[in-house]
Amino acid sequence: AYPQKYSEYVEKYSKEFNIPEDLIYATIKVESSFEPEAISRAGARGLMQLMPSTFEWLTSDEHLGEHLTPNMLYDPETNIRYGVYYLKYLYTKFGYNGDLVSAAYNGGEGNVAEWLLDERYADGDGGLRDYPDDFDETKNYVKKIRKTRETYQKLYY
Repeated sequence: AYPQKYSEYVEKYSKEFNIPEDLIYATIKVESSFEPEAISRAGARGLMQLMPSTFEWLTSDEHLGEHLTPNMLYDPETNIRYGVYYLKYLYTKFGYNGDLVSAAYNGGEGNVAEWLLDERYADGDGGLRDYPDDFDETKNYVKKIRKTRETYQKLYY
């Protein structure tokens, strides 16, 4: 139920970008159930369900500079590499708060930045205590990632 498929890539990019393996596995499990050809209703692709526009931005000179095409999102190693790199980017931006990173991964980094400035959602300690009503999916996603990470930690770490 909680596989460690693609472990060679997860381990490699976990070390390269200093992101916990359990977060990578949890993200892949929640996003695609380890299906490399997965496509979401919104158009996100591959194991870690990256949007083509996000992928193009991450492969631009501003980031890793490889200028890859979106069909590379179906390649497991490429998808994991860029998914983990994006998690690292979000961790750096949001002060290594796992829930904020998960919220940004699902609901958009701009939205999370706005919520942190809004007393209706911010907890006053740099995190979120609630989400806007139209972001129930993100709220549930954060809970799923947290729970899945805990299960991976109990099973393997």
